[in-house]
Amino acid sequence: MSVNRLDRPRQFDLIAFDWDGTLFDSTAIITRCIQRAVVDVGGKEPTKDAASYVIGMALPQALAHAAPDVLPEKYTELGLRYRQHYMAHHNDLILFDGVLPMLAELKRKHHWVTVATGKSRKGLNESLHAVELKGAFDGSRTADETAGKPNPLMLHELMREFGAEPSRTLMVGDTTHDLQMALNAGCASIGVSYGAHEPDAFHALKPLAVLQSVAQLSIWLAENA
Repeated sequence: MSVNRLDRPRQFDLIAFDWDGTLFDSTAIITRCIQRAVVDVGGKEPTKDAASYVIGMALPQALAHAAPDVLPEKYTELGLRYRQHYMAHHNDLILFDGVLPMLAELKRKHHWVTVATGKSRKGLNESLHAVELKGAFDGSRTADETAGKPNPLMLHELMREFGAEPSRTLMVGDTTHDLQMALNAGCASIGVSYGAHEPDAFHALKPLAVLQSVAQLSIWLAENA
């Protein structure tokens, strides 16, 4: 006799999603904004791969990594130029197809649904407002109020807030920084291959699966989370 999947034991109480490139279709715009900001302050334009690699890191760390020829005294200006470019386009950003139904289903099954992102608190709040996601998440942590990825502090704080054990916590992300953070926190992870990083490097970080679309992610979560 088959078992209804709603009757199966739940594997994860807390599910943390990365934002950019995982839920929010922002990778191409963020990459272009990083490239333009570096050129604005006199640096050599980073390649698309170099600019997209740093997505998910805290902004100062990301910009310094993407622009190794820019002097540290220009980092503040570099960050300001990035924000100016980004704010000019932030309303262009949209959720990947299928994200809202996926989040609603997880909430219906009483998972704690959260965000762990390299964005600033101000940036995340603006994004949540822009896409009318009020109430979709139970909690969130950003790099500027904790620590940048792959430091596990974001996940540690979320687990403490909800009383979740590492073995009952799942991180979902599109970069090696996300998966390394989960590994550092003792949590499970899922990699998605439609975001900023090529998935070839994911497997060394031991994700439970590497999925190619939100549709595949939704199915996996419904059957396994």
